Amino acid sequence: MGRLFFPSMEAFLRLLIPSLLGYMLGSVSFAMLLARSRGVDLRSIGSGNLGATNAGRALGRNSGIMVYFLDAAKGFLPAWLGVRYFELNSGLAYFEMDTAVLAASGAFLGHIWPIWFKFRGGKGVATLSGGLIALNPFIPLIAGIAMAVAVVFTRFMSLGSIIFGLSLPWAAFFLQVPMPVFYLSLFAGLCLLFTHRSNLARLKQGTESRIGDPRK
Repeated sequence: MGRLFFPSMEAFLRLLIPSLLGYMLGSVSFAMLLARSRGVDLRSIGSGNLGATNAGRALGRNSGIMVYFLDAAKGFLPAWLGVRYFELNSGLAYFEMDTAVLAASGAFLGHIWPIWFKFRGGKGVATLSGGLIALNPFIPLIAGIAMAVAVVFTRFMSLGSIIFGLSLPWAAFFLQVPMPVFYLSLFAGLCLLFTHRSNLARLKQGTESRIGDPRK
């Protein structure tokens, strides 16, 4: 455990399939589906992002919370099943963490670049949080505290999300987690910087929306 290793085609498929299944599940946009069920085009509101924050702006706070937990669940479930399936069926201990990490990574990438919605999805914070909870809940807990502090003092949800991403590899390093989990934390943190690049530009320009600002 701790490194990817493909001793056979069967073993390769045992790692590839969870990644693909995680990606397909991650591509389901609960924000878009909920907005459509209410006759709302989420792409034309606020940031146009298919995530919990924009859903909350467009549909109300309760809807945003619902989307957040659904998006987190689609990250948690593939990672959790990745561990449990191989614990019960394969007997190959070194696959357990690698499989779970790849499944969580697939869900995270599916949320950002969903095949069902022309590869234009959300920014990935909720789905990533769910995946990391399945792998090591203390990583998103530590990063989440840093995020909460940033949001409380600045009222910028986007800045909190960026702080969350930057905190992930440090939290993983501090906790001395298995290397696949550390690599996911590092990769995902960089991805969150990329997905929030427009927010970074607006923060620099002083035009980013704060929590509690009137809807635009």
